[in-house]
Amino acid sequence: MSVQLYKPHPWHGIPIGDNSPEVITAYIEMVPADTVKYEIDKLTGYRKVDRPQKFSNYVPALYGFVPQTYCAEEVRAYAEKMSGKKVDKGDGDPLDICVLTERHITSGDIILEAIPIGGFRMIDKGEADDKIIAVLKQDEVYGSLKDVSNCPETLINRLKHYFLTYKNMPGQENKAVEITHVYGREEALEVIRRSMKDYSEHFRSHLNIGV
Repeated sequence: MSVQLYKPHPWHGIPIGDNSPEVITAYIEMVPADTVKYEIDKLTGYRKVDRPQKFSNYVPALYGFVPQTYCAEEVRAYAEKMSGKKVDKGDGDPLDICVLTERHITSGDIILEAIPIGGFRMIDKGEADDKIIAVLKQDEVYGSLKDVSNCPETLINRLKHYFLTYKNMPGQENKAVEITHVYGREEALEVIRRSMKDYSEHFRSHLNIGV
């Protein structure tokens, strides 16, 4: 019997899934109840405190990233093409994901299977910073959604508001961050494919990952 002695790195050591991009693994860093912003430490793979959440903002969905993805040239070029705006580069991080579920999941540092239904094209200081929107596989309420156009508009607006304001100081607008548009399932799948290609180009050689 083979025994894994060490915890895999959430970004590099967890497979994206055999049925990607239609069904993907998501690593969850934060849940709506969190009052601090958590993120993965890229060196160690442990979840760390990035900073306390400012003011009353909270993320209205499970939030994390897609393992073995990377936002670089392929993601940048697609963001520029689809937005019609100048995009300097990808943000150099794994692809972000918000996962909708009616279940109350109390803590992050977990993995789950998610089905992409759309996303936000976000540009932060000239960098492509897409946010994939997905539903928890087999979720009893959101699991039947096939496209972001089927989501309640109020929920989409809450997600947009969070990402546009969570770094703001009171009374200030962060004009360096914009969401150019909300896109549907097919465009989300293409973003995931491109982020997988970017990951392969940047990490395959020294991580010995087959593609």
